[in-house]
Amino acid sequence: MRNLLQEFIRNHGRRPPTILGLRENIFTGSVSSLAWFMSYQETSFVTIGQRLLANPLRVRFHYGHPDVFDRVFHITRGGISKASKTINLSEDVFAGFNSTLRRGSVTYHEYLQVGKGRDVGLIQISKFEAKVANGNSEQTLSRDIYRLGRRFDFFRMLSCYFTTIGFYFSSLISVIGIYVFLYGQLYLVLSGLQKALIIEAKMRNIQSLETALASQSFIQLGLLTGLPMVMEIGLEKGFLTALKDFILMQLQLASVFFTFSLGSKIHYYGRTILHGGAKYRPTGRKVVVFHASFTENYRLYSRSHFVKGFELLLLLIVYDLFRRSYQSSMAYVLITYSIWFMSITWLFAPFLFNPSGFSWDKIVDDWKDWNKWIKQQGGIGIQQDKSWQSWWNDEQAHLRRSGLGARLLEILLSLRFFIYQYGLVYHLDISQQSKNFLVYVLSWIVILAVFLTVKAVNMGRQQFSANYHLVYRFFKAFLFLGILSTIISLSVICQLSFKDIIVCCLAFLPTGWGLILIAQAVRPKIEDSGIWDFVQVLGKAYDYGMGIVLYTPIAILAWLPIISAFQTRFLFNEAFNRHLQIQPILAGKKKHK
Repeated sequence: MRNLLQEFIRNHGRRPPTILGLRENIFTGSVSSLAWFMSYQETSFVTIGQRLLANPLRVRFHYGHPDVFDRVFHITRGGISKASKTINLSEDVFAGFNSTLRRGSVTYHEYLQVGKGRDVGLIQISKFEAKVANGNSEQTLSRDIYRLGRRFDFFRMLSCYFTTIGFYFSSLISVIGIYVFLYGQLYLVLSGLQKALIIEAKMRNIQSLETALASQSFIQLGLLTGLPMVMEIGLEKGFLTALKDFILMQLQLASVFFTFSLGSKIHYYGRTILHGGAKYRPTGRKVVVFHASFTENYRLYSRSHFVKGFELLLLLIVYDLFRRSYQSSMAYVLITYSIWFMSITWLFAPFLFNPSGFSWDKIVDDWKDWNKWIKQQGGIGIQQDKSWQSWWNDEQAHLRRSGLGARLLEILLSLRFFIYQYGLVYHLDISQQSKNFLVYVLSWIVILAVFLTVKAVNMGRQQFSANYHLVYRFFKAFLFLGILSTIISLSVICQLSFKDIIVCCLAFLPTGWGLILIAQAVRPKIEDSGIWDFVQVLGKAYDYGMGIVLYTPIAILAWLPIISAFQTRFLFNEAFNRHLQIQPILAGKKKHK
């Protein structure tokens, strides 16, 4: 410490330093594969990253690391922290902003290091990523970044963008680009333009179109995101060790983890920029690795990952159904394999990295807990982990403080779910190749009839389910048979094949979800009407359906005992493996006593 404190009287550049950065030693990397990934990621950021930011880029700030502050300099210039707990959620980086804006100097020294424990469970890591993404979105809108950008020279301005908000903004643009690409492909395939272009290219013996479409997939491999880790391990332990660790990390599904983390970053960053509402999320920093229930995983990742994963999956399926007649399967795989990987990762990574995630006893308990959570009525004093209704209301808290512009943009973004319906209505031969707008209006009449049926079932449940249970059962059976006969009659009249019926169902599912999102955006206008009760029933039906789709493959894999053993041995360290193997034996002894 004596040598370190002497740095305050030396000039690093034009003036003495005001913040001295120190190296961190992450010591929690041996708990599990997730802890290992986070340990290497943090190590690369707090060593080679900080070294580069301090010199030569000269844009290092303060990131919650064990830095030493010049107390007199800071307390005479507004203090270290700022007052707002929302805008200045990442209060540590604002200390660096203040120091730099007030002609301070931030350096970095590596002859002293401090040990630090990093998050080791996926829930802890996701909460930390959400907190940092919220903080970066508030930084994007803050005056501090604006003033830094105005006063830096060109190169320091670009470096400041890279080291603060640039990574999150670039990630958001990348994911938006994937959505634009897929919806563009959906438009081309439903309008027939893609078929015409490819047929024209084949007639002229031009292979450049499919090659151009397929080349973008190789850029999306995502392996370059691990390059800083490889460089840091290479400098510390040698490049042969770095290569071995990198290959081992890929075998332990590091690409799955980092792709899933990307979803957390872009969701909370984009939502906070649009609606605000950044808040602190305590992670606990516990070294305890525990099993998270299916309900808890669904609550945490439903809107940030599962809904987006289902949307991408639906886009890929519909695109695959309509391109088969004229496009080769190899071209489809090259174009979409990275998006398939991302969508499946966003859907199933929480269960893959969940301790005892494929244990049959845990799966059965999770199913009982899930049904209890869905059916429990919410209200005053009912927490969101006890009731779906309370969670659903809390999940829309960011919309209550939104302005008119943010609500209009939310509605505009929700209109993308109606592309399926519009395209499929005119692409199938339901309309007898007629482009009359009345055909599209007719499809909305069908949707309205389905919604009225759901509303009738809900009203019947409220009126008859308690006192006239048998009448309610007959009422539901009558409505179900009526809907089934109507669907069969329409399919016979319109001469629809089984594939066409499946496509129609896929087309109308996004329409209902789009209507739910629009209703949530205009909730203050419809909350006191009967429409909102219906929206809530429809939202519960969608969440229950998504939960069943997610739960089914997990239950099938849990039925095979080898899957649970393989997951435990593959993703966790030896000590934790022994704990998981001994735990059922001890539980059996307790029950026997």
